[in-house]
Amino acid sequence: MRKKPFVPLLVAASLTLGIPAAYAKEAPSPSAQSQQAFDNKIVKRIQVENIYRDIAHFSSEPRVAGTEAEWNAVQYIEDKFAAIGFKTDIQPFTFESYQAPDVAVTIAGDSIASDSFTYSPNSEVSGELVFAELGTAADFEGKDVTGKIALVKRGDIPFSEKVLNAAAAGASAIMIFNNSAGALSGTLGAPNNEFVPAVSLSQADGEKLAADLKAGQAISAAVSVVGGGIQENTSHNVVAVKEPSQKNKATNQIVIVGAHHDSVPGAPGANDDASGVGVALELARVMSNMPTDTELRFVTFGAEELGLLGSYAYVDSLSQEERDRVVGMFQMDMVGSRDAGELVMFTVDGRKNKVTDLSAAAGVRTGTPLTYGQEGRSDHVPFHYAGIPAALFIHNPVEPWYHTPEDSIDKISKEKLQETAEIVGAAVYHIVRPDTPALERAKVAPKPVEYEQMVGGLQ
Repeated sequence: MRKKPFVPLLVAASLTLGIPAAYAKEAPSPSAQSQQAFDNKIVKRIQVENIYRDIAHFSSEPRVAGTEAEWNAVQYIEDKFAAIGFKTDIQPFTFESYQAPDVAVTIAGDSIASDSFTYSPNSEVSGELVFAELGTAADFEGKDVTGKIALVKRGDIPFSEKVLNAAAAGASAIMIFNNSAGALSGTLGAPNNEFVPAVSLSQADGEKLAADLKAGQAISAAVSVVGGGIQENTSHNVVAVKEPSQKNKATNQIVIVGAHHDSVPGAPGANDDASGVGVALELARVMSNMPTDTELRFVTFGAEELGLLGSYAYVDSLSQEERDRVVGMFQMDMVGSRDAGELVMFTVDGRKNKVTDLSAAAGVRTGTPLTYGQEGRSDHVPFHYAGIPAALFIHNPVEPWYHTPEDSIDKISKEKLQETAEIVGAAVYHIVRPDTPALERAKVAPKPVEYEQMVGGLQ
């Protein structure tokens, strides 16, 4: 799941979610009990082991957008959809990303650990090291850094401003060391021809160098940044369509179920979001032979982690006529971690819609009342802005190893996968089954319970 506004290769490591509200708990009405009979046609066919096996397959390696591993996942997904009779299409789209360079830093001939900043220019330079405090314009005043390498500390102003200040003062490169324990990685925001090569150092290494320079020691350094730059890549969406099986009763409506198949670098992405893809594949299998009067689309998106690129590309490909026909979009992202919180529905504006009401009703019937709240930053967002009712299904709060190498299959809960599959499956089938009253007859259909504010909410 993507968490921040798009900055290539800069992925946030935390999730701040809106305060959810709750649907009131109440006993199922007679009509709800009747609906349970239809729910069981879905629920009893769900085989959670199928979902788990697919997650294990996807999470054998990271699936970074534009890589061979992501393409392998795309082919696997299309094959699974095609095998159950869905009409499939692989939708390519291009995007630009930053290729990280090879970085090397030596101090008086000895190598020290270092990293690059996204959008640092390539170059190999050497020279005397000069300490310039926080790298502000004032810090460079009166210092001779022409043709030399500036050493500055992280803090107060953006990395890019530090680099531009060093360049304006005549420095040939800049080293920025951390202001807290550990290594430092970051971005300069965007390419700039005025930048000089920029590398990062740990707090310990930087503070030692700064102390030696303040003590009057002359220090020679060399910086090598090689092979970095912007490159064009291709990612793909997988679209699988089940046409209405009962053409004579077709509603001319569309329901979309989504998940994203890419992951962040270094993370197997078992929960984020192989879990959502696995549930989508199983629900497609379950519904493949069910009678329906509504077009059902399953879409797995590429490059979600780079700014919802796949879902924006997909929505852009829809005609206005298609957008008008979509009555709901169900996005599943991170729905299987044993160490995450409760299943929550999020909408971009924090308001209820057809998707949240249908899913809350399904939750009551299947024994898992749901809360709702406001949150973007997943693939439901482009659909919302296209005027399509959409909601994100995610466990909140997220697990501690979100976006880390620890997001692996051993952390997946089959119970949570089952819970999500039952709720989303029951809600979707309520729309697509032939004997559902037309949704356009009601503002929200059904409206089984009232919303109430949850005191405190989920954090």
